[in-house]
Amino acid sequence: MTVFHKRGGGPSGYCICLKCGAKVHHQAGTPCMKTKCPRCGATMIREGSDHHQAFLDKDKKKTGDGKR
Repeated sequence: MTVFHKRGGGPSGYCICLKCGAKVHHQAGTPCMKTKCPRCGATMIREGSDHHQAFLDKDKKKTGDGKR
């Protein structure tokens, strides 16, 4: 069975910082994981990505309602 992974989220969208919550416009051609947060310097992730969804699911379980 061949497994295909989706690549990229297209040229638009946002990169977000899971550490401080900063949100910046995604730059086409540069993966969000190669982008450092302008506020705290942490690695950013693509909003709406599988990694972002996994973080939200984990946070929801931790807090009980998903709100910060």
